Formats: sequence, structure tokens, C-alpha cells
Amino acid sequence: MKVIFTIDSLQQGGAEQSLAHIIEHFSPSTEITVVYFKKKEDLLPQFQKLNCKLISINLTGSFTWLKGVSKLLKIIQEIKPNLVVSCLYQSNIISRIACKISGTKLIGTFVSDSYSKERSVSFSKKRKLGAAYFLWIDQLTSKIPFAWIANSESIKKSNCTILGVDPNKVTVIYRGRNAEVIQPWIVPQKDSIFRFAFVGRLLETKGLNELVTAFETLSKSNSNVHLDIFGDGPFRKTLAERVEASRVENKITLHGNINNAWQKLYESNCFVFPSWYEGFSGALVEAMMLGIPIIASNITMNLEAVQSNYTALVYPVKDEKKLAENLNYCVQDYPKMIEMGENARTVAIEKFEIKTIAHQYETFLNQKINS
Repeated sequence: MKVIFTIDSLQQGGAEQSLAHIIEHFSPSTEITVVYFKKKEDLLPQFQKLNCKLISINLTGSFTWLKGVSKLLKIIQEIKPNLVVSCLYQSNIISRIACKISGTKLIGTFVSDSYSKERSVSFSKKRKLGAAYFLWIDQLTSKIPFAWIANSESIKKSNCTILGVDPNKVTVIYRGRNAEVIQPWIVPQKDSIFRFAFVGRLLETKGLNELVTAFETLSKSNSNVHLDIFGDGPFRKTLAERVEASRVENKITLHGNINNAWQKLYESNCFVFPSWYEGFSGALVEAMMLGIPIIASNITMNLEAVQSNYTALVYPVKDEKKLAENLNYCVQDYPKMIEMGENARTVAIEKFEIKTIAHQYETFLNQKINS
């Protein structure tokens, strides 16, 4: 089986990480080429270790979609793949047009709730107009893939509704992680400081303002607490100003991007995930796989992974007061939180072990080639 995976870039992101994890556990009989369109290569060393061919198109300047289609067509003609699998917006549109022209089978992917109202709440008028245009292009070309993979039931439902895709064409395959690499978390013994941690891109929609506010509330009654934020993104400057203006500046650290940031959770007491919307989060799966105590917002994507009061503390999304209460509960009733973390690891190994996920993915592709 010959498969071309197309993706916007190899930057540090959930979709990019998940693609690397899946490819790593494909069988040697599958010949894989990864084509990426932007020169963002944070994960290039990780991909170079995999059994796949890498092709960088490096689109710049004007008419990037037309250039992308032209170059991808040449790659398809040379490799003659059985399938193309596209991921993320630019890659999706370019791949759809190239596969339509070449008559190549294309599988699309749904990896986030891209058109959620929660995502666009902070958009300017100009950006909203741009988003409407991109949605129109997405809807116009969404009939080209003959099958789809979604990383959660929630993402499947949302995208099928917005893009008019037949749900019967969409198969859900969750994101996975390697339980052999992620060793069980144990309670840190370094000092008396109780450490909360967030891992992810720094966006307003990650709920970081609420997290800082809730942490401020917690700090009034708990002096030995700290909040570590791992990641980078367009919200970093605003977040840094928010932290600087707070009364707990010395208790919050913005660490920026760190490779394999999930490993920093071994130094933490609790993972906090306050997002307004998500795809199916790889960061949440990593935290579950570790077995660290988890506090998460109650968005539908999170609830496909964690169960309230069994594998995590769950609170109403955007509710700063409830989040503060959960932070305090975590500190005050930590043995119960540790128990929930252990439950989370058991569930994650059963549902999200990467070898199982990769086998599902590869089997699905084989079936679609022969269908």
C-alpha cells in the first residue's frame, strides 16, 4: 500500500504529533510519503526518524494554493499512491483539487471543531469575513473525499453538520499515545509546593484567562501553590500581561515551547485543561496515560476521554468560580485525586494505546483501497 499524507506543516501541534505517532506504528509494508506545505519544522527531527519519505513544498508568496496544487500533482504522478490522506485546512483544499484532477482516492480528516462559535468569539470583523470565505471553500470542496476520519464523535457531528458531509462516510479513530514510553506518574517529592500544569498552544480559547483568575482565588487561601504553563502561541503576550498584572506573578511561570512537554508533568501535581473547544486532545490523552490527577472543562470532546469524578474533576466550561473550587478540592483532597489519576491511566491504556490506534488506522486505509 502506498499512501501520501499531506499536512500544512511540521510545527508543534496536536495534529502533527498524532500523525508522527501513527506513522511510527504502521507496518513496514505500507509505503508512506509525508508532504508538508509550510516551512515550519519543529517536529522535523521526530519525522526524520520514521520510516517515511518527507517532501517539503515550502509555499511562499502569492497564489500559494495554485502552486501547491501544481507541485502536489507532480508528486502524485511520480509516486502513484493508492490513497492520499489530508490534514488541516490548506492541505485539505490543495489535496482535494489535486486528487480531483488526478483521479486519486482522497481521505479527509476532521481534527478540530474549526467552525465553532467558541473559536470565532474573539475574531475581528475582518477575520470573520475571512473565516466565512474559507468556510465557503471548505463546503464547496467537501464532496471530493470519498471517506473521512474524525478523531472524536463530537468533531464528526459538528463538521458533518457544517460542511454537509454524510456521517456514514466518516469513521472515528481516536488519537493515541505509546503506553510503553509514558511511564506511570508518581507524586513528586521535590518540595512542598503544589504544582498545577497546563500544556498546549497559548490561545484565548484554551481558557487561560479563567485559569489565571481561578489560580488567583486559590492563592488567597493556599500560599504553597504554583502554576506552570508550557506552550506558545498568539495569546502569549496578552497572557504575560495578565499574569504580570495579577497578584500572583511570582507563582505563575510561562515556560514557552518545550519538546515533549508532557514529560514536565512528572514534576507536577495536577494537569489542568480549561479549553473552550478542542479537537480530541493529545495533551489530555498524554495526561491520562501518565495517570496524573486531571481537572478539565466539560466540553463534549473532553468528555469522550474523561469521566467526571472517576478519571478527572470536571467543571462547566468558562466557569472561573467552579474551576477555583476544583483547584482547591485538588489540594485539599489529594488522595482522591490520585485515585482518579490511576483510573485515568487504566482507561487510557485500554482505549488510546497507539499500537491499537495505528492498527485501526492502517486497517481502515487498506479497506478503503479495496472498496
